[in-house]
Amino acid sequence: MRPASFILPFSILHRQSIATTARCTPALRYPVLPSTPHIYPTCRLRAQPYSSTMSDTGAANISAEPMKATQEESNSKNVAVEKNEAAAAEAPQEEPKLPPLSAADFAAYNGMAEHMEYFHNNFRRTWNLLYGACESNQRPKNLSIKQFITTGLQFCGHLTAHHSIEEMHVFPVLAKKMPEFKNGPKYKGAAELLRQHKEIHDGLDVFKEYLQQCQTGEADFDLRVLKTKMDSWGTVLWTHLDQEVKTLGAENMRKYWTVAEMRRMPM
Repeated sequence: MRPASFILPFSILHRQSIATTARCTPALRYPVLPSTPHIYPTCRLRAQPYSSTMSDTGAANISAEPMKATQEESNSKNVAVEKNEAAAAEAPQEEPKLPPLSAADFAAYNGMAEHMEYFHNNFRRTWNLLYGACESNQRPKNLSIKQFITTGLQFCGHLTAHHSIEEMHVFPVLAKKMPEFKNGPKYKGAAELLRQHKEIHDGLDVFKEYLQQCQTGEADFDLRVLKTKMDSWGTVLWTHLDQEVKTLGAENMRKYWTVAEMRRMPM
C-alpha cells in the first residue's frame, strides 16, 4: 500500500500539466478580424428582420380584440346611417309651391272636378233618400213602394253607367300622366280610385238584386232588409265621391297637364 502523501487528485495533476504546456509553447500570432454586428436573416414575405416580424405578429395578436371591437362599432354606425338614409328617402318630400293661377287658368284646370261634382251630388241626394227611409223604416209619403223600388234601380243604373264611362273614356286618358287613374286587368294593380269602383259594385250588385226580387214579387219589400244591403258599401261610396273630385281639382291637375290639354279632355 502506497503512502497517502503520494495520492493526488486528478484535477490538480491536470491543472499542473496545462500550466507546464503553456510555459513550453511559444505564443502564436493570429490576425485580428474586425467585429461585425450580427445581422438577422430577413423575412422573404415582408422583407423585414425576423425579429421585427415576430414582434409585429405578437402586437397583432395583442391588438386583435380592440380592432375587432372597432370594426363592429364601425359596422353598426354604417347600418344606422343606412337606416336613416332609407327613412329620409321614404319620408314624403315637400312639393314646391306653384304660382297662383289666373281666373281663366283655374277654370280650365278645375273644369273636370266641377263637372264630376255635379253628377256626384245627384248620387248623394238619391242615396240619402233611400238610406234615410231605411233608417227611419218609413218611405217618403210621395213615393209608393213601386216608385221607391224604381228609384233604387235607377240609382243602380245611373251609377253603373257613370263608372263605365269613366273607365272606358275618361280614366285611360288621365292615366297617361296620372298614376291615380291607373287600371289593371280585373282591377289587379289598379289605383285606389279604381279599386273603390270594384268595392262599390260588389255591394251595389247585392242591393240591385234584392230590389229586382222585390219588384218581381220573389221577395217581400222590407226597408230594414234593404238597409243591410246598403251598409256594406256606403262608406266607400261616399269616400270615392269626395276623393275623385279632389283628385280632379285644379291644384292637382296643373301638376300634370297644360291649360291647352285640359281644354281637350273628354269631359
